Amino acid sequence: MAGQETTGNRDGNFARCRDGDTKLKTASGTAVQAFTNGIDRAMNQNSLVKRSIVFFLVPNFSMIAFATAIEPLRIANRMLGYDAYQWRLTSVDGKPVTASNGVECAVNASLEDERRYLQREQRPSMVFVCSGVHVEEFRNKSVFAWLREEYNRGVAVGGLCTGAHILAAAGLLSGRRCAIHWENLPGFSEAFPKAEVYADLFEVDSNLYTCAGGTASLDMMLKLIGDDFDANLVNKICEQALTDRVRSPQDRQRLPLRARLGIQNSKVLTIIEMMEANLSEPQALINVAHTIGLSRRQVERLFRQEMGRSPARYYLEIRLDRARHLLLQSSMPVVEVAVACGFVSASHFSKCYRELYGRSPQQERAERKILVAA
Repeated sequence: MAGQETTGNRDGNFARCRDGDTKLKTASGTAVQAFTNGIDRAMNQNSLVKRSIVFFLVPNFSMIAFATAIEPLRIANRMLGYDAYQWRLTSVDGKPVTASNGVECAVNASLEDERRYLQREQRPSMVFVCSGVHVEEFRNKSVFAWLREEYNRGVAVGGLCTGAHILAAAGLLSGRRCAIHWENLPGFSEAFPKAEVYADLFEVDSNLYTCAGGTASLDMMLKLIGDDFDANLVNKICEQALTDRVRSPQDRQRLPLRARLGIQNSKVLTIIEMMEANLSEPQALINVAHTIGLSRRQVERLFRQEMGRSPARYYLEIRLDRARHLLLQSSMPVVEVAVACGFVSASHFSKCYRELYGRSPQQERAERKILVAA
């Protein structure tokens, strides 16, 4: 048919290009490739995974955890050439939410809207709870009920940063693997003993997604995108985000002790690891020394050389640091905090706490309540 190129003619032109005209070959090849890509893209828009995601923002949410969750989705859409991932932001009342860094974020919907969407069978593919500091103060039963309803209807539910705390409060993490920011892990473990919490970057347990926050959101989302598509797309996103790899779920959250403390002595590092693993039931120094083949006097000398204080003093300080986290991030009574950190009495705990921090455990908690209320 005049003016229309048949497949045979196109193939003939392609053959003539191979015989001579390099410029024509390049132009024709580009046109054919563009035509093929267009067909592939049109087919893919109908056949490849599409997800609608709700990000539920809680006051004081972590901006870095939220941003590193949403950006890989945006980049994926750009690389694919269509919106494989769509999202909306939601808050309890539909009003803007302020992140922990003071930035106010507008939203698209309220909790009431989400409930209405759910009843109309317009439910999303996934819901992610984005939270941050003071998460233990969030006790909205309507949100807990909504999360349970979403989950029971087959929607994947997740938590970013401290979002696992809200999922656990909603009753979704009993007997399930989850991850939370290392700073909140002690308080979370005490508050939700039935949850299987790990100090991992992220955890995926069936239809439940949790990550420790920070840049771990990026790793979890890249895992999701990789499962939906392939490693090639993930690699392209990594190049755009200037990251050289996708970390595994079990990669450590914190810096290794060697880097965190700036010491190289392997014996001292081993002792500190043993101390950190036994905060609720402190080990006798003589037993620790025997474990690594040293005398108590040798351990004392090494610690003073490397840490500038005695091992007993260092052990006390890290137990008090754990206690401070529990006071700030849980509602545990002071006496229970004392026991959880290896103190034989509340009075001894209070005395040690005041000596290190200049205020009593009760004052610490009272000041925290004032800060949260403000």
